[in-house]
Amino acid sequence: MSDNDPRTDRPAHTYVSVHADRFLTDAIAGFVAAQDHIEWESDPGFLHRTDRTDDGVALVSGGGSGHEPMHAAMIGAGMLDAACPGLVFTSPNALQIAGATRHADRGAGVLHIVKNYTGDVMNFRVARNMVRDEVATDHVLIDDDVATETDHDGPGRRGTGATVIVEKICGAAAARGDDLSTVAELGRRVAAGSRSFSVAFAPCTVPGASRPSFDLPPGDMEFGVGIHGEAGVDRLPQQPADELVAGMLDRILASLSPGDGEPLIAFVNGLGATHPLELNVVFDQVVRQLTDRGHEVRRNIVGTLVTALDMAGFSITLVRCDDEIVDLFDAPTGAPGWPAQTATGGSRPVDVGFAEPDDSADTGDESPWLSAFVGRVQESIDELTELDRQAGDGDFGTNMAAALGHFSVPLHGTDPDVLRALSTSFLVRAGGTSGALFGLFFAELARAFDDSDDRGDALRTGVAEALRQIQDLGGADVGDNTLVDALSPAADALARGMSLSDVAAASADGAESTRELVASRGRASYVGDRARGVIDPGALVISWFFGAAAERA
Repeated sequence: MSDNDPRTDRPAHTYVSVHADRFLTDAIAGFVAAQDHIEWESDPGFLHRTDRTDDGVALVSGGGSGHEPMHAAMIGAGMLDAACPGLVFTSPNALQIAGATRHADRGAGVLHIVKNYTGDVMNFRVARNMVRDEVATDHVLIDDDVATETDHDGPGRRGTGATVIVEKICGAAAARGDDLSTVAELGRRVAAGSRSFSVAFAPCTVPGASRPSFDLPPGDMEFGVGIHGEAGVDRLPQQPADELVAGMLDRILASLSPGDGEPLIAFVNGLGATHPLELNVVFDQVVRQLTDRGHEVRRNIVGTLVTALDMAGFSITLVRCDDEIVDLFDAPTGAPGWPAQTATGGSRPVDVGFAEPDDSADTGDESPWLSAFVGRVQESIDELTELDRQAGDGDFGTNMAAALGHFSVPLHGTDPDVLRALSTSFLVRAGGTSGALFGLFFAELARAFDDSDDRGDALRTGVAEALRQIQDLGGADVGDNTLVDALSPAADALARGMSLSDVAAASADGAESTRELVASRGRASYVGDRARGVIDPGALVISWFFGAAAERA
C-alpha cells in the first residue's frame, strides 16, 4: 500500500510548541519543578531522590523517554532512587547509569531494573562493569511481552508493563530492609511470573517527526505492539472489547501458565492516548473473563503508567502473586506516578445498569403530531450531530438519540401522557443541558394539556410557561443563538391567537435567524464566530415540534 494512500494517512500529532532539541530538557525541567523530592543531576544526566535518609538497597532504572510516567515518576520512597532518561525511545548511556548508580548507593548496593531491549541491556551491563570496584550491584531483566516470544534464538520477549510492577515490589522490599540478593531474587521471581500484551488503534508521533511512526488504515488495529512506536506482530480488523480481550488473555495465559485458582495482579495500562473510560471497559472484560476461567484477581491497577508517547491503545499485564508479593504491592510509596490509592481487595465482576424510566408511549390512541415530531428527530440524528459539531461540542445529536431513540413510532396515548413520557425521556435518558431544557419544555406542555382539553389553549399556556422557565433557568434571550430564538416567536404568535401554521412559520424563521448569530449562552458560546452560518440545532428541533403540530394536529 502506498505511503500516500489516503486510507493510511494520519496527520502527525502536534505537540506543545517548543523546538525539538529542547523538548526533552524542558519536559524534565517541568517535571522536576513540580516535585519536592526529585532533582536533576546534569552531569552525566539522571534524576534522583533527595529525601532518602536510610542506608538500605537502592533501585536504579531508566530507558528511553516517551514512556512517562515510567520511569521518572516512579522515583520516591518505596520505589526507585534514581532514573536515567535517554532520548525519545533511546536507551540511556552507560555514563548516565554509572553516575546514577554511584549517587544512589548508600552502602548496601544498587539493583538495576532493566527492560529487555538491546540498548538498555548493553548500557546497564557496561555501567555495572564501570562501577564494579565501587558499588555492589545486581540486576533484574524484565521480559514480559509475549508478542515477541519465540522458540528461536533472538532478543526474546520485550520489557513492557511489568516493569513498574517489579519496581514497586522491589522498592517495597528494599524499604523494609531486605539485602541486595534478596531484593534481586524477589524481582526476578516477579518478572518471571509476569506477562503482557498490547494493541494499538493509532500510532504515535515522535516529537519533531513529520509523520506518525507507522501507517494504519481506519478500522484496523496493530495486535502485539511494543512501546517504542513500532507496529504490531499482526494487523487485524478492530474487534469488540470482549473478543479483543479474550484474544489477548489467550496469549498471556498460554505463556504464563498460572495454576487453577492462582491469584493474579491485573494491570490494564493506557499507551498514551487512551481515555480512562476505555481502560475501564477493558478492565471490566479482564475481570469477567479471568473469573470465568477460574482465576482470582487479587490486586489491580487501571491507569496510564507505561506509554508510547501519544499512541492510542492499551496493554494487559498479569502477574502471578502470593501473600508476600501482595503485601509489597500494597506497601506505601512516595512515587508521584504510582496510583495514590489502589484497591486492597480482590476484583470481581460487577453488573451495572440504569433503572429504566417510566417513559413508554405505547398504549391508547395514536398521537399523530407527536409521532411526526419524534420521527423527524429520529431520522435527523446525523444532521443534528453535524450541526452541533460545527456550532458547539458535537453531542446534541447523541443526546437526542439517547432521549428519543427508544420510542417506536407511532406513539400512542393522550397528549398529556405522551408529553410526560417525552419529558421523562429527556430528563432521565439525555441529561445535560439539552435534557434539562427539553425535559422542562415537555413537562410544562404536559401540565398545560392536563388542565385544558383545548389544544390551542394548552399550547399557548404551556409554551408561554415553558419559555418563562427556560429563560429563568438558562438566562438566554432572543438573539443569544439558542432554542429560545425559535421558542419565543412561537410563544408570541400563540399569544396573538395566530394559526398553528403561522406559529410554525414564526418558529422556523426564528430558528433560521440563528445562522447569523454568535452564541452567548450554552456550549456554542465557547466557539464564538466559528458558529456563524450554522443554524442552532436546539432551535431547529423546536421549530420541528411546531411544524409537526401544524401539519398533523
